[in-house]
Amino acid sequence: MKARAKTSNAQPALMVDSEVVRQIRQHARSSSKAEVCGVLIGQDRDHRIDVAACIEGQNAEEAGAHVTFTQDTWEHIYAVKDQKYPAERIVGWYHSHPGFGVFLSDHDTFIHRNFFSSPGQVAWVFDPHSDEEGCFGWVGGRIERLTQIGVVDRRGGEEAHEGGESGSAKDIDAETADAPRARKTISPIRIRRRDADDDSESSESSLERLVFRVFFYLAALALGFAVCWYIFPRVVVMPVLLDPRTGQLIDLQTGQVVAESPNAKGGTVAPPAKPDPNKLGQPPSNPADKKGDDAQPK
Repeated sequence: MKARAKTSNAQPALMVDSEVVRQIRQHARSSSKAEVCGVLIGQDRDHRIDVAACIEGQNAEEAGAHVTFTQDTWEHIYAVKDQKYPAERIVGWYHSHPGFGVFLSDHDTFIHRNFFSSPGQVAWVFDPHSDEEGCFGWVGGRIERLTQIGVVDRRGGEEAHEGGESGSAKDIDAETADAPRARKTISPIRIRRRDADDDSESSESSLERLVFRVFFYLAALALGFAVCWYIFPRVVVMPVLLDPRTGQLIDLQTGQVVAESPNAKGGTVAPPAKPDPNKLGQPPSNPADKKGDDAQPK
């Protein structure tokens, strides 16, 4: 599979289908401890690589820190390619790095130099533990990390480029023809589609939760008032009039006697007698003494 490398100092523009990215991530997450691998299928144009599909590398020698394409792996890859993608070619390979970042080890570099040496072939690396991913390719005869990467959603929408900018493939070709873009650190590519149905369902569920909460709080408040009404004593305030002559309590609304004063005994309540100021300080007279005086003979 060796190919004579063409010298080019400009980085190629890589366009990857979003379904390919999803399949690579799914394959890598299926093995959290051992590396997995596969090949990338697409077209290699002038300063541009289009990745339209991928094929899993079955029967590969998988280990914790390296993976190897075996003879059975290549036979399976070419059988699938001839059946599903006869007009396409192998434009690179992918493998996972479970838990140790995105880079090309010495073993990975050996595989890329001996089996994917064409300038139009790349190496995609994905870490399923951190969800970090990146791609490496040939630049001026050296293997470097690529910065011009775009993920295309064939189902609709605009292309998602690394760096947060959106544009078309024509814009990338124009920028590549003018001058190489400055290198920058590649952040993980994350694509998530949201349909209008998902938004409507989310709004409806939020409204249902709000209505349920309002009715729940109102029911709890009504139940609390009912419990307090039947359990705790209630004070009833009634306006009454006290008759000073009879000492009776009369209801102002009905005019009926509600109760009688404790001092009322069927007649006028006599006011208490006032003490005589001339007799203050004198001992009270003894009735027995007075009777004795009357008994004396005259």
